[in-house]
Amino acid sequence: MPPTEIRIVPAADRYRGGDPDAGIDTRHAFSFGAFYDPDNLRFGQLTACNEERLAPGAGFPSHPHRDLEIVSWVIEGELTHEDDTGTRTVVRPGDLQRLTAGSGVRHSERNAGPGPLRFAQMWLVPDEPGGPPTYEVVRGLPAGTEYRLPRTAAGLRLLRLAAGESRPLPAAPLRHLQLVAGAGRLAGRPVGAGDSVRLTGADGPPTTLTATADAPVEALLWTLAD
Repeated sequence: MPPTEIRIVPAADRYRGGDPDAGIDTRHAFSFGAFYDPDNLRFGQLTACNEERLAPGAGFPSHPHRDLEIVSWVIEGELTHEDDTGTRTVVRPGDLQRLTAGSGVRHSERNAGPGPLRFAQMWLVPDEPGGPPTYEVVRGLPAGTEYRLPRTAAGLRLLRLAAGESRPLPAAPLRHLQLVAGAGRLAGRPVGAGDSVRLTGADGPPTTLTATADAPVEALLWTLAD
């Protein structure tokens, strides 16, 4: 396996989407919707990594998906999820939401809370298409524990580092790191909240994430197959 290569997409370079007039501000890390970049379609199983910001009362009305694993992590506020299987849930900071679209599902997402909502949403392609839709919320996902998706060879870890703390990242053919809070250094390179990092290869010395001395870090790390 070749030495690790690191590509950092700064938060300021993410494509700005959404509908500002409707209170929706979206930051895309991959080609998405009206923003088409043929060299930036997916990374392993990961095909979307969005940061969504919804004003109170704003949201996405019911719309369809199929053959996707949709994972959401609330950074601030409350996310209200409804789908056509009868599920209605409120997801809060610290909770991991997973919707397996399978052969087809409709869902809506909105900010029904009193304050602003900010959440990361990630789409992954399953190894096998079809099957019934399924839904899960993990309340209070423990930091460092790997959450494995049921239909694809991908795992997600929540990383929390105290100010000044360092931690090596687990090895995998492909890794995607999304900083959701704080600032730090990854293999000596600066990273901040909203940055998207792609790591290819896992040979050589461990890749280490270090929080800055004055701010803790919260990050989402995907390990992916190539």
